[in-house]
Amino acid sequence: MWIKKCTSGVLTAAVIAGACMGQISSSSAAAAAPSPEEYLISGKLSEGERALTTYLGRGVNNDEARFGLGMLQFIRAIEHLSQDLYKYGISDSRLGFPPLRALDIKENPNPQTLTYEKLRYMVQSFYDGLNKANETMAPIKDPDIKLPIHFGMIKLDLDGDGKVSDGETLYKLYSRMNRSQEVAPEVAKEFYIKFDRADMHWLRGYCNLLMGVCQIYLAYDSKETFDCTGHMFFKKTNTPYTFLTGKKHIMRASRQEMDFTDIISFIHLMRWQVAEPARMESALHHFEAMVAQNKDMWKYLMAETDDDHEWIPNPKQTGVIPNVSVTPEMALSWTQFMGKVDKILAGKLLVPFWRGDGTQGINVRKVFLKPTSLDVVLWVQGPGAAPYLERGEIVDGDIWRQLQRDFGSNFPGFALWFN
Repeated sequence: MWIKKCTSGVLTAAVIAGACMGQISSSSAAAAAPSPEEYLISGKLSEGERALTTYLGRGVNNDEARFGLGMLQFIRAIEHLSQDLYKYGISDSRLGFPPLRALDIKENPNPQTLTYEKLRYMVQSFYDGLNKANETMAPIKDPDIKLPIHFGMIKLDLDGDGKVSDGETLYKLYSRMNRSQEVAPEVAKEFYIKFDRADMHWLRGYCNLLMGVCQIYLAYDSKETFDCTGHMFFKKTNTPYTFLTGKKHIMRASRQEMDFTDIISFIHLMRWQVAEPARMESALHHFEAMVAQNKDMWKYLMAETDDDHEWIPNPKQTGVIPNVSVTPEMALSWTQFMGKVDKILAGKLLVPFWRGDGTQGINVRKVFLKPTSLDVVLWVQGPGAAPYLERGEIVDGDIWRQLQRDFGSNFPGFALWFN
């Protein structure tokens, strides 16, 4: 009897000890989580991705680490795109285009020759990087998640030389993009954001938006456009028309190494045949996911009661971006606008058609599910939209007037910010 009791006691103690050891082990694993910020501000994005992937691969339940890995993967996708653009010599004449100007890619004195196949591979690689980030963040459940980052100090290897300099920090890029507004290093260090659950949905929304754009491009065959006008964008392209890259021009466009006839040709040749229609359906689902993530973002955002270094603040909070606030009217207008977008993508609401008697609208959902050739000129004229015209409920102009009233001339900037 005594032996039985002792045995029972030992087993109980062993179970308790095992449970305690499990808690200690779990706690130690959580405490040993790699710091996403450490890798972001040192520019060691690939090392950070490997470290966090290995850590989460142990089965650790740490949503902050998962959010950090997703952030790393998103920024790394941007970095990799920049490196590809530099490698193939993105033309400096295109750096005035806002997305490229934001990357501030310097001129490559010895670019590689870009082929049409390599261009598609570049877009596919960008898509894959975004998709990886989106899937990483998908399992996150913690409603109170926080990811503190000195965002202005993040470094990227934009030219792929294996080094990151002080000139490749996000605050330097911002300063060069906004030439009239220099950001001092000490100010950049104070650009400290505590990304939260709402921001996680914001980031996933952006991933899906960009993935949708990638899929639209990849769905069509644009080789002829590349052969005839790729030199407008890249210094060296594999084209049968090598004379287009010469110094003789018919109608030179200002001081740029560009010809007006090239611009006309680019517009004329945007009549792309569908190569992979399944990608258009994929694009639709990405845009639907973007709207869903945006709805979740506002759900969590409007429920926040703290005021802690907010990336996107609700009307009662203060954001980290100086002199920018979100009013209750802005929040209401944007959520109503996204509700309309949701219905448009579902085919329940038609987009106004710019010709005819106004009784027909465009079913955007069918554009994605039943794609035909994409001819920009015919779309502008009207016949390109003919296969998708229907009678039904059409979006009225009230939502646009409401957005203009509540956002004013700042609407494009807020739209980019809100996603």
